[in-house]
Amino acid sequence: MNFFNKKLIAVCLIAVGLTACSSTDDEQEEGVQPMAELTEINAAFTTETLWINQVGNGVQDYFSRIKPHAAYGKIFTANRDGDAIAYDALTGDTVWKVDLSDLDDERGYFDNKIAAQVNGGPIAGINKVFYTTENGDIYAFNAETGELDWQSKIKGEIIATPALDSGILVVNSASGVLKAFNASNGEEVWQVVQDVPALTLRGTSSPAIAAGGVIVGTPSGEVTVYILEKGQQGWTVEVGEAEGSTELQRVIDVDTTPVIYGDKIYSVSSRGNLVAIELRTGRVLWKRQYSSYRKLSIDGNNIFLTDVNGHVYAIDRNNGLERWSQLGLSQRSVTGPAVDGNYVVVGDYQGYLHWLDQETGEFAARHYIDGSGLHTTPTVAKNIVYSQTREGQLQAVGRDDGSKGFFDKLFQHINNLF
Repeated sequence: MNFFNKKLIAVCLIAVGLTACSSTDDEQEEGVQPMAELTEINAAFTTETLWINQVGNGVQDYFSRIKPHAAYGKIFTANRDGDAIAYDALTGDTVWKVDLSDLDDERGYFDNKIAAQVNGGPIAGINKVFYTTENGDIYAFNAETGELDWQSKIKGEIIATPALDSGILVVNSASGVLKAFNASNGEEVWQVVQDVPALTLRGTSSPAIAAGGVIVGTPSGEVTVYILEKGQQGWTVEVGEAEGSTELQRVIDVDTTPVIYGDKIYSVSSRGNLVAIELRTGRVLWKRQYSSYRKLSIDGNNIFLTDVNGHVYAIDRNNGLERWSQLGLSQRSVTGPAVDGNYVVVGDYQGYLHWLDQETGEFAARHYIDGSGLHTTPTVAKNIVYSQTREGQLQAVGRDDGSKGFFDKLFQHINNLF
């Protein structure tokens, strides 16, 4: 895809975000709210940067879903150019680094580096870590050493994180190809081709796997299940609701990863609804009007959601009733929420992390990383928040509860866990 088309899709995405329906009729009548300015807050705790690393040039202004992934005592991440890196989660030391743009080490001293166009992921499992690219490439590396175990290819851009379960890696591409691989050796297990509308958002749903099924959102506004073992299609549920007279107004992609919690699936459309679905039958248990293309998070009985306007919500997962809303980050390109203890944390386009109290939605703390902005949901592991900016700065951030020697205790606790 050329540069012009990328910019065109980005414009379409912004247009959809500005015109997409709100969660309430009042907001629809009032129109889009102006961008919220940050105000002083009464912080419930202080934050501290535990370590910082620079992941090359990051992703710059490109659409990207690269986010740090925590596994095996490491933080796996990448930049768009193709530097795949494993850091020690506790210290930030580099464990290994691989250049996906020159795996065969054939680039000459005077040759220009051609970006590998990494996008989405990584994801780790079975002692491997998997990276994918917009060129349709899939790489499996040994998680401990960074040695290449296998590589393969799929038709279409891969801009969503794959899913891994029961030794099977499932990859979804922007061209509609959903393909399953033996995660150990890269052999193809099955492939299905889904229909893709003429106009969609610049995004693709990551699959989710549970109970022998692969659940994935579609550009046509549906959630569909496939049998993990063979790839046969099961039930399909409509989530998005197309309204308006133009193609742009009728974009209803389900770009978020479906969240599986117990025997239920939760999903949301970029224009339409947040729904709860019975995993076994596909029966819709409840449906509420919210629009989002950001990652959902669940903790206990709460669903946490960032809508297209940057408003953050807590919703009762049992009945879909709204518990609280935080409108103080309107139009700040807010990331999806991640659960961090008794808080949820989101990032914004100016490079701030914001912690909200899970019970009230009130601001609890704020932490600045850098001005290039945060574009993907923060990663939380072992009481540490890992977040990577557009220009590639990766920070590990801890919360200080005010007790003496807090960070010494935190490091000891993390060390014991790892």
